Amino acid sequence: MKKTDLTKGNVLKVLTALALPIMGGSLLQFAYNLVDMLWVGRLGTDAVASIGSSSFFIGLGYSINALVVIGGGIKVAHAIGKQDEQETKAYINASLALNAIIGFIYAIILIVLGKNFISFLQLGNMNVEKNAYLYLAYSAPMLFFAFFNILFTRLLGSFGNNKEAFKISAIGIMINIILDPLLIYGLKMGVLGTAVATLIANAVMFFLFLYKGKNLLFFDKKVGIAYEKIKEIIKLGFPMAFQRILFTLVNIVLARIIAVFGSEAIAAQKIGVQIEAVTYMIIGGLNGAVASFTGQNFGAKQYDRIHKGYRTALGIGGIYAFITTIVFLLIPNAIVKLFINEPSTIEIASSYLRIIALSQVFSALEMITNGLFTGIGIPKVSANISIAFTVLRIPMALMLIQIWGINGIWWSITFSSLLKGGVAYLFYKIKVQTRYQNDETNPTSI
Repeated sequence: MKKTDLTKGNVLKVLTALALPIMGGSLLQFAYNLVDMLWVGRLGTDAVASIGSSSFFIGLGYSINALVVIGGGIKVAHAIGKQDEQETKAYINASLALNAIIGFIYAIILIVLGKNFISFLQLGNMNVEKNAYLYLAYSAPMLFFAFFNILFTRLLGSFGNNKEAFKISAIGIMINIILDPLLIYGLKMGVLGTAVATLIANAVMFFLFLYKGKNLLFFDKKVGIAYEKIKEIIKLGFPMAFQRILFTLVNIVLARIIAVFGSEAIAAQKIGVQIEAVTYMIIGGLNGAVASFTGQNFGAKQYDRIHKGYRTALGIGGIYAFITTIVFLLIPNAIVKLFINEPSTIEIASSYLRIIALSQVFSALEMITNGLFTGIGIPKVSANISIAFTVLRIPMALMLIQIWGINGIWWSITFSSLLKGGVAYLFYKIKVQTRYQNDETNPTSI
């Protein structure tokens, strides 16, 4: 498996080469999510609500995992940019060890405390609560493998090699797509069939990563575990991980508010979020590409190249986000009807898409800018911005539902996204662009 030098060559071509495999992986994941929702949607609103409820706590696990993925990804990219092979191996070792500990502990927590987590949402539907917990318990071992798959993908991105990660992700997603109908309907496992299918797919991906990445993604016993490297990864990854954890906790609180409007509302949000993922299919690829591109170029002190890459990514992302905005505004009902038949759920999900449409460009602006902040080693900036405006969603939602009902929750999400994207860009213009035009090299002072 080869390494790629991101400090040379045409900026657009390099960014495209980095982003396309990530986008391809996101496209496959998006396709899987749509197929999965099509199958689950046939089981009815309660089934969708069960998965939607448990997905908040699965997402919380991914947020915790960001501690390693962000911190390890940044330090490995910087070490590669400096062409320090020994340091690169040390950071990879530390990342793998920390990831194993977090994955194991969180899997145990989900199994032991999963019922309490689901009860917190006060769904008011015993069947939904039962299936939500079972789905969560079956997903616990899946997360252990998934945590490593995400870390492996990020580390390969730091090496500038996203193609192999894309191939492995493609295999995993295809396995998932094939197993879903077989387990849900063939073996009559219902909601649990989706959890088992995802577990099997992630396990296969895990072993493929180990096999294909054996020259890069292995634990080097000669280097061992440097505990100071673990501390550096935690220190660097903590702000972004805390931001994502808080973001997920806010969503859990919002889910409890949404549950007041019934299981149809929970199901509608789940469907709306899956459809909205069409935006992140491309923007997520640009975020990862900008982070890897910026990381290596920052290590090599190529500041002008960093700014060019950022502007290029913004141009691509802005155009795409604008297109999704138009689609969500014009045909939300037609899209939602692909997944569910209940009129009340269709109405709520369509309203979600229309309102969220207004924030798509600003969400893209936030994600791409966060990729740059991550690459230069200041994820705390992204975290601080996100924390401030994400927490604001709760009081805004409580206030706005008095005026617009459940739509007030969707408006609170949209308003906070507008603020996050705008503030992130202003920080880049005022602080980062000016500082690195002057060739200053200490991001921690920002």
